[in-house]
Amino acid sequence: MKNDSMSLICQKILDSQRIAVTSHLRPDGDSICTSLSLAFMGELLGKEIKIINKDKTPFPLNNIPDIEKIQIGQIPGQGFDLVILLECANISRSGQESLDSYFKINIDHHHSNDYYADINWVDPEASAVAEMAYTMGEKLNIPFTPQIANHLYCAIVSDTGSFQFSNTSSRSFEVCHKLLDHGASSIQIAELLFNNNSPEKIKLLGHVLSTLQMNQKGNITTITMFKENLDTLQLKEVDTEDITTLARSIKGVQMVLFFKEVEKNTFRISLRSKGKANAAFVAENFGGGGHLHAAGFTVTGEYQKLLKEIPETVAQLLKKQPKTIPDKQKDITPY
Repeated sequence: MKNDSMSLICQKILDSQRIAVTSHLRPDGDSICTSLSLAFMGELLGKEIKIINKDKTPFPLNNIPDIEKIQIGQIPGQGFDLVILLECANISRSGQESLDSYFKINIDHHHSNDYYADINWVDPEASAVAEMAYTMGEKLNIPFTPQIANHLYCAIVSDTGSFQFSNTSSRSFEVCHKLLDHGASSIQIAELLFNNNSPEKIKLLGHVLSTLQMNQKGNITTITMFKENLDTLQLKEVDTEDITTLARSIKGVQMVLFFKEVEKNTFRISLRSKGKANAAFVAENFGGGGHLHAAGFTVTGEYQKLLKEIPETVAQLLKKQPKTIPDKQKDITPY
């Protein structure tokens, strides 16, 4: 079925001239870089491609080459032959409000998808939509330029956590092998994603790590980022994945709870786990969701009370989690 969907998508692209590409709210490396790769692939086919996202591109992805091709705003209600939505479980996840009259293509790699488009290609076995885009490029006989290869490689490295997350597969490495042969620069991507911090970011790292606490068993740790930390350092947007990775690296820790203050008494909690600890199962019990090792949810309440009660509940949930762990979990807005 997925191959049939891909073939239908390829034919629809060939039959269309003006194409809009969009991705989910708070876009991530996979959706952003895959969008760029699709734009350049489309141009090689003689198509006019516009990338239009509702939300701004976050740091450090706002520094990647060709980022100026991404427009921020709403797709107009007419003017395109086709709209491609990347990693959107439903239309509302795109934040786009005027897509009703368009022919829509839905490309996603998460189980939780509403199959809302005219053509739906959902492949939960794929590590990233970039992996799917590469397969589609092969089907279309696209000559993979170093520019296209770089964007696809960046997308896969980003979405697999540099090949550390549970969605990493042999296919991930196979595709990246081919992308490197096509001219992708692993050094350039690593520098962009992982070695691009400001002095203020490193100071933030110190503030956050100073809040680190562990439960008595030593398998759950918490860290916290308050709004005042960002305000004091004049940081508006910051990538904090590496901070969580440091906390998760502690021996014996199964799960990290990263409290991020959104406003007074409201916290977005990012969960990062390892081994058999199922972050998505925990998040779903709080009304959130995510992947096996990366998930999240939002809570309200007094901070000290939450800091005591949430880890205690998580400890109980880890004891109750299913013994059989799904290969993939449902997706939500990244935390």
